[in-house]
Amino acid sequence: MSPALAQSLDIRLRPAHPAQIRHWLGRGWLDFCAYPVTGLFHGALMAIFGWLLLAVAHHQFWMLAGAFTGFLLVAPIAATGLYAISRARSRGQPTGLSMALALWKPNKPVLIGFGLLLSLAGTGWVLTSAALFTVLSPAPIQTPADFVRIVVLAPEGFLLELWMMMGALLAAPVYASSVISIPLLLDRRVGLWAAVLTSWRVVLAAPGTLTLWAGTLVLLSLLGMATLLAGLIVIGPWLAHASWHAYADLVDASALEERR
Repeated sequence: MSPALAQSLDIRLRPAHPAQIRHWLGRGWLDFCAYPVTGLFHGALMAIFGWLLLAVAHHQFWMLAGAFTGFLLVAPIAATGLYAISRARSRGQPTGLSMALALWKPNKPVLIGFGLLLSLAGTGWVLTSAALFTVLSPAPIQTPADFVRIVVLAPEGFLLELWMMMGALLAAPVYASSVISIPLLLDRRVGLWAAVLTSWRVVLAAPGTLTLWAGTLVLLSLLGMATLLAGLIVIGPWLAHASWHAYADLVDASALEERR
């Protein structure tokens, strides 16, 4: 047995059911309301990043569509500081923006390394999406209206279906690898691959609940994007806090040493 698998098996999984999702969202909202400045700071950074994407590629929607969907892949690592806020609050410890920002010091190589892996996955999807539209689109896609007319409402062809299928094929393993692993890496002294294996174990143990949770995250994130990204300022940190509570409910990592 590999060391990563052995360490992962030290972590006990808890039962999961769809009704817990409402609990995660509720607890996440309470965390956001308790530390609104920290949440709004992170949410504003997410929105600013999205606005920068719009500024750079607003006339190249074939690239922008992939960039925004790729953003969903890397968002969990951007929320690490908010996981720390929820962790401290659940333990009655003092916390705030300085604690959240301190997580990105160079002495957190595991988190930074995982962030780089997610960034590579997001970049790979952006390039794949751009190549797909460039090669297979019957006409140039430069604006959202072009995307709707040429891809979404096309009477013939399968470009939209192919794009969504390829996105799902990439997003599913990334989600399964990260949904639990990032909070776990923050919370406990555990190896990167042990954390990833634990995340997969959680998804495979309760595929229905975790699929519904993924759909909830995506739909609420899309709602935030649909408001010209302004909604992400609140929705982004809310979902980050909720994701911590999902981790805390789904696994029992008390057998591992806490990360300070």
